[in-house]
Amino acid sequence: MSNINANRLFTASCFALITTAFAFAIRAGILNELSKEFGLTNTQLGYINQMAIWGFPVATMVGGYLYNLFGAKKMIWLALTAHLLGILLTIGANGFELLLLSNFFIGFGNGTVEAACNPMVANMYKNNQTTMLNRFHVWFPGGIFLGALISQFMTGADMGWQAQIGVMLIPTAIYAYLFWGQKFPEAEAAGQASFSENLKGMLNPMYIFMLFCMILTANTELNTQQWVERLLGSSGAAPMLILAMVTGLMAVGRYFAGPLVHRINPTGVLWASSIIAFLGIWMMSWATGPMTYVAAITFAIGVCYFWPTMIGFTAEYIPKSGALGMSIMGGMGMFATGIAQPIVGNWLDKSRASALAQGLSGEAAELAAGQSTLSHLLVFPALLIGAFGVLWFYMRKKIKHIRAQKETH
Repeated sequence: MSNINANRLFTASCFALITTAFAFAIRAGILNELSKEFGLTNTQLGYINQMAIWGFPVATMVGGYLYNLFGAKKMIWLALTAHLLGILLTIGANGFELLLLSNFFIGFGNGTVEAACNPMVANMYKNNQTTMLNRFHVWFPGGIFLGALISQFMTGADMGWQAQIGVMLIPTAIYAYLFWGQKFPEAEAAGQASFSENLKGMLNPMYIFMLFCMILTANTELNTQQWVERLLGSSGAAPMLILAMVTGLMAVGRYFAGPLVHRINPTGVLWASSIIAFLGIWMMSWATGPMTYVAAITFAIGVCYFWPTMIGFTAEYIPKSGALGMSIMGGMGMFATGIAQPIVGNWLDKSRASALAQGLSGEAAELAAGQSTLSHLLVFPALLIGAFGVLWFYMRKKIKHIRAQKETH
């Protein structure tokens, strides 16, 4: 590790993750403007979201293998190239097709950042991995918080959606500068035997069950956030302020999550989270005005611990799946969320058509469409309540036994 400036590399990684978060927040904030300028339906907006989200798992699912082949440095420059290409193509987009392509490149850059920086941070801070990885991942909700506020301000100032996309060039330029000329840690490639063991671990029925749960947790968390402008734009609350509030709470919660999740049974955390997330989305499906913010706070508490606890459960209780298992778990969450994007858009289109047929118009029709779609989204946390309830009863004695064994060693 000599001549490696770990602190500079870590800071650069955080700015790369902020670029990822800005992409998520700003895309959520400009959906209305894209719809108006290009005459896009909600279903078409869903396909744009889908391409951006699908670029992520395409990168992460192969990222572990590529990291071992090429190392962090080449992966970082691949991420930078994809980010720059995606941002510039989006700014110059003249229609639906180019928006699909450009957003895929942005998503691919986002996933490559994760694939490069996670193992690099773990490698640089071998004696403090969990703490440093948690601090790194704070910057996804933290970056969405900042991006949502920026989008809210720029939309209010009528600065145009292209300018909002251009803001993403700022953290991109910063992480490029911080990484430039630095020495990177060597990749610690895993052998074929380890890869085979990971595959065997992933055939564990528990892993397959958790993959199913990851599909539901990711859709519960990310669909509501990605469509916040279209779902809550007519609720009497400011959607991007809601997104900022939700992700700000999530960032704080995740920063202090370590002791909480270690002290409490992780399956209990997941079960309680699914109940609170259901309550939050249900409240948003009827709330208007200030009550919408109360519903959003409830939702934030519900989804806060989903993603890190799912990955942590995989690492702790399905250890044979290894790094590959964690990567596929996260990739499956993003892949499934991508599938849902045009479906959610179609729900919005149909709900609006139904509202118009009932004689509603304008803001009233948009409000009814958003609330109806939120009611549809309740299916994800509803299924999780049952799944995580079963998991809690199944694992409660096993977890006590496993933790007791660890304490005696």
